[in-house]
Amino acid sequence: MNRYSDRERYFSELAETSERYYLDYLRKFKPFGDRSRVLEVGCGEGGNLLPFAQSGCDVVGVDISRGKIEKAIRFFKDRGTEGLFRCMDFLDDELQDGLFDIVIAKDIMEHITPAKKEQFLQSVQLLLRPDGIAFFGFPAWQMPFGGHQQTCRKWICAHLPWTHLLPEKAYRSFLSRSGEDSGHIEELMEIRECRMSVELFERLCSATGFQVLDRTLWLVNPHYRAKFGLIPLRLRLGLDRIPRLRNYLSTSCFYILRNN
Repeated sequence: MNRYSDRERYFSELAETSERYYLDYLRKFKPFGDRSRVLEVGCGEGGNLLPFAQSGCDVVGVDISRGKIEKAIRFFKDRGTEGLFRCMDFLDDELQDGLFDIVIAKDIMEHITPAKKEQFLQSVQLLLRPDGIAFFGFPAWQMPFGGHQQTCRKWICAHLPWTHLLPEKAYRSFLSRSGEDSGHIEELMEIRECRMSVELFERLCSATGFQVLDRTLWLVNPHYRAKFGLIPLRLRLGLDRIPRLRNYLSTSCFYILRNN
């Protein structure tokens, strides 16, 4: 079954990646353990949070999808693990759960409209303890599947790279002629509007007063190990410092941020 419809499989793959790569990465910048408070915005079914909860952290996950929150509650319960999950719009609903040691925003910035991206970062800042950190991760827009077209139902749409870089009308026509349903086409067109690049993200950090503690660009996304059995590979040889070009090569961009 496709991982995008088999949500428990997707949950398990996210948990595997989180345990293998995120825990040690974040500990370099913020030691955490028993009773540390961790929030994930756009948590989906909560896979990223499971290893944090199993490490003794108090985890909170919020997502706009009620169905995903219901699955998160069930998946955690099935594993005998505690976690608090809420269905809410992070930008419009107030989160009254105090401050957090770590806020995770993984694969969500590319879904936020340009007009609200700065507001999103500011909202994250307000939820961080003075010594807290934020972990952001997103695919660079220009990378081969930066438009999330791998989620397409039709083989040609899901496997042909860089189609999302076509002009808007040509891209919509390609998706339609390939047989994608109208609802999914509109979802992909929204992602096209919300595109995120390394340069844009760093401008947003500067505008909101976030300090970048670390930037790691990945040629092979760590999550591809759980998905495809590929060994993660960082973008090196100075390619991570070349504006624009790095966006075509970065399948995932990791940032650790702290309030100035």
